[in-house]
Amino acid sequence: MSTMQDDAATKKDGGYRDTIKVVIHALILALIVRTFFFQPFNIPSGSMKSTLLIGDYLFVSKFSYGYSRYSIPFSPDLFSGRIWGDEPERGDVAVFRLPRDPSIDYIKRVIGLPGDEIQMIDGILNINGEAVPRERVEDFITTNRNGRQIRGPRYRETLPNGVSYLTLDLVENGFADNTGVFKVPAGQYFMMGDNRDNSSDSRVQSGVGFVPLENFVGRADLIFYSIEEDASAWKIWEWPSTVRWGRLFSSVD
Repeated sequence: MSTMQDDAATKKDGGYRDTIKVVIHALILALIVRTFFFQPFNIPSGSMKSTLLIGDYLFVSKFSYGYSRYSIPFSPDLFSGRIWGDEPERGDVAVFRLPRDPSIDYIKRVIGLPGDEIQMIDGILNINGEAVPRERVEDFITTNRNGRQIRGPRYRETLPNGVSYLTLDLVENGFADNTGVFKVPAGQYFMMGDNRDNSSDSRVQSGVGFVPLENFVGRADLIFYSIEEDASAWKIWEWPSTVRWGRLFSSVD
């Protein structure tokens, strides 16, 4: 009887050890994927409307731009600069660490490359002295908490390299519709939100300013989940009415 009990206890202990091993291996695999391949992010503000909405959850490609200290959890100061990967391209939607406070993640669109001159004139983006073409498209329509529809002017903007995307211009003569010329320094980038009147970005030099290449975390590639702004992702029973089904597994343009 004692031998049988000992065998049962041994099998039980072995089962616990096997479970612990599986959990540890899963955590290590998740850490490797998050560090070197894809990292999930969620959108907390409306600065990238209508491209990205509050409640969108994204996969950000870490390997697209290579790796810096900010690619690693807790950002240990193991090395400086970036290794491997390509540099950000004009029009990319990218996650980066805020230069004045690297503990904060921001997501904006790459507008200016090193050496570029960027200026806003009457709400029109100018790159190196040339106005970027934009055309008016259908309004952006949202519904407030009272069920009232709100419409806002939306434009399709096309950058010199052919990248095309939608922007919002909700306020005529907004706070940054007219600026001086920003000369982008070597090794840095000029970032802007698609919601031009509701975005703290490189136009605000005391806030975001120019973004060093080292501060880039990765390129936003895929929306894997999306839920209404006032909904809670953990309330599974509300999903049929709160999940934005049409946004699931859509690419970030």
